[in-house]
Amino acid sequence: MHTAPRVGRAPWREIVRLFLTLGALSPGGPGLIGVLQTEVQEKRGWLSQARFVEGVALVNMLPGPSGAQLSIFLGYIRAGWWGGLLAGLCFLLPSFVLMLTLTLLYTSYGALPGLRGVFRGLNPVVVGIFAVAVYRLSSAAITDVPQGVLALAGALALGLTPLGIVPLLLLAGALGVVLYGSRPWGLVATTVVAALQGILLWSPPWLHLPVLSGWAASPGASPYPPGLGQIGLFFVKVGLFTFGGGLVLLAFLQDQVVQHLQWLTPQAFLDGLALGRLTPGPIPMLAAFIGYNAAGLWGAVVAGVAIFVPSFVLLLSLLPMLEHLERVAWLNAARQGMSPAIIGMIAVALLKVLPTAVSGLVPGVLALATVGAMVGWRVGPVPLMAVGAAIGAIGVLWGAG
Repeated sequence: MHTAPRVGRAPWREIVRLFLTLGALSPGGPGLIGVLQTEVQEKRGWLSQARFVEGVALVNMLPGPSGAQLSIFLGYIRAGWWGGLLAGLCFLLPSFVLMLTLTLLYTSYGALPGLRGVFRGLNPVVVGIFAVAVYRLSSAAITDVPQGVLALAGALALGLTPLGIVPLLLLAGALGVVLYGSRPWGLVATTVVAALQGILLWSPPWLHLPVLSGWAASPGASPYPPGLGQIGLFFVKVGLFTFGGGLVLLAFLQDQVVQHLQWLTPQAFLDGLALGRLTPGPIPMLAAFIGYNAAGLWGAVVAGVAIFVPSFVLLLSLLPMLEHLERVAWLNAARQGMSPAIIGMIAVALLKVLPTAVSGLVPGVLALATVGAMVGWRVGPVPLMAVGAAIGAIGVLWGAG
C-alpha cells in the first residue's frame, strides 16, 4: 500500500471546512466510520475504498480514539503530514469547545434542582446505552472459548486484584500472541510482563522505579489539588495505553479518576459522562470535564490536549511505515488477546456505575427500557437521552432514587 498524498497544492481550506463540519455534527463511536467513508471516500474520492479499509484497520490496532485517528489518516492521505495534523485538530475542536461550555454551565447550575433532575434522568439512560454497547462489542470480540476465558479473567483480575488496566492489557496481548501467534515469543512476553508487574507491586522500599511505576495502579488521592503537569502526564498515559475505543477509555477513567485518584465523585463522573454524550465527536473529550473539575480552565485545556497527543504522534510517525507494519503478524495476534479482555474490563466498569445511576425503581425501569428500545426497536441513543432528560426535568425521578 502506498500512502503518499496527492501531489500539488495542499487543500487547506477544504480540510478545515470538512473536518470542522464533521467534528461538529458527526456522531461518536462506530457510526463515525460510516460518515467519514461517505463524505471523504465516496463523495470526495480522496482515496480508494480498499485504502480506506486499510486505514480503518490501522487505527483499530493503535491506542486512542479511532474516529480522531481516522481523521488524521484521511488528512494525511489528502495533504501529507500537515494535512493529517490539521484534519485531526479541526475534527476535535468543535467537541472540545462544546464540552467546555457544557462543563461551565454544569459547574454554575448543576446543583440547581432542574438541571440536577435532568442528569438524574440521563444517567440511567446512559447506563442502558453503555450496557447495549458492551453486549454488541462482546459478540464481535469473543469468537471462541479461549477468548471467552480471557474476557472472564480480565473482569476478575480487574475486580479482585490490585492490577491496573494497563498491565492487564499488556498481559492479555502477550497471551494473545501465545494463542494466535508465536507460542515461544508469546510465553517470553507473558513472563516479562508478569515479572515487571510483580516488581512494581512487591518491590522492596530501596528499589525505586519512577518511570515504570506509572504503569501500575495509580496512587491514592492526594490532599492537594493536582497540578497541570500531573494532569497532563496522566492523560498522556491514558491516551497512550487505552486500546479499544471510547468504552475502554471509560473503564480506565472510572477506575483511576474515581477509585484511585479521587478527582471526581461517582456521581460527578456519571454527570460528566452524560455531558459527553450530549456532545458530538469522540468520548475522550470527557477529559476536559475531568480536567476542569480538577484544576479549572487550564486543567480542561491541558487534559483535552494531552489525551490526544499520543494519537497524533503515533499515527503521524507510523503512516510512512504503514506498508511494513502490515506484515507484522504478532500485532494482530496480540489484539486478539486484548479485545476479549477489554470486554471483561468494560463489564466491570459498568457494574461499578450501576449503584449510583440506578438507585431506585424508576431509574431501573428507565435503564431497562433504554436497553429494550435499542435492542428491540433499534432506537438511537439521542432520542432516548432526550426522553430521559425530560423525565428527570419534570421531576418524575425526584423521589424515586
